[in-house]
Amino acid sequence: ADPALAIEEYETDLGPADYVLADRAQLLGGVEAKKLTVGPQGVLPQAERYAKAIPSSEPFLGKFGVPFLYSTNGEEIWFHDVRHPMNRSRRISGFHTTKAMLEMLDRNTKAEMTALRAIPLKEGIRPYQIEANTAIEQAIESRHRKMMVTMATGTGKTLMTVNEIYRLMKSGVARRVLFLVDRRSLAAQTVRAFASFEAEPGLKFDKIYPVYSQRFQQTDFDKEEKFDPNVMPNSLLTDPKLGDAFVYVSTIQRMAINLFGKEAVLGFGDDGKEDDADKLDNIPIHAFDLIVADECHRGYSAKELSTWRQTLDWFDATKIGLTATPAAHTMAYFENLVFRYDY
Repeated sequence: ADPALAIEEYETDLGPADYVLADRAQLLGGVEAKKLTVGPQGVLPQAERYAKAIPSSEPFLGKFGVPFLYSTNGEEIWFHDVRHPMNRSRRISGFHTTKAMLEMLDRNTKAEMTALRAIPLKEGIRPYQIEANTAIEQAIESRHRKMMVTMATGTGKTLMTVNEIYRLMKSGVARRVLFLVDRRSLAAQTVRAFASFEAEPGLKFDKIYPVYSQRFQQTDFDKEEKFDPNVMPNSLLTDPKLGDAFVYVSTIQRMAINLFGKEAVLGFGDDGKEDDADKLDNIPIHAFDLIVADECHRGYSAKELSTWRQTLDWFDATKIGLTATPAAHTMAYFENLVFRYDY
């Protein structure tokens, strides 16, 4: 959080809260800070008690003086958005910036979900692909933050996903979308899938929402193919804004370098080579609100698996894993298998 806006020992009707986070106009969050030996997840109820004791003319859920609660022991941070009774607490990699908290307050989740339900089903999509879309949307409405979709190779997983991303962006449920793959050639294929998808009559997806990627090499394409990528501006990563709406297709190796530096992908082999990628300072945890991890089943080495998790964990976003062949580590990570379509 922004240190200048963290008020220490904030007085409440139950005594002082460790910290209250605020901007100039309003109180935004409460923080319970504990010593390292205390597990912070179990401290969130204490943060809730203090939040109920903070006076407010319009309390959230009729009882909380601030909408966002945090607990930390200096190593782990747990977060709870108390504005909806179905929201679950979750571990996050860092505090939200003031800008991120104001964005969360500015968004109307109920209106976004109403708009999503009103979008007509796309003609020409197979019934099981529509079922997958519906399952994802029901999981999001149930406040799940992680989910997995398994569809057999050749059943149109990418088409289903591009259609779903369009639906989520059109309704405002998702705005800044990260589509992760594990090879540059797959990134190139995915960008082509967005460019060829007719999202609205006579309009391809990339004419409605920008689809960004990294620079590609000729070896990522067939020899005859001409391709001019729309390269992702770094400012969209480091300074996300509420009005931004785009898709960024990236290799997971490149995103790991942007977050943690080149040492994060040492030993990954040729697939990890992203020579023009560098560490970017201050990518905030709200840079994306939806992440799709394609082919998330791969048999990673221990180091690769650790980097894969670290990269996904950095962002406080809804995460969807796609695979034809789920592996144990991906099932464990994405938690909720929302749709399965086998041969």
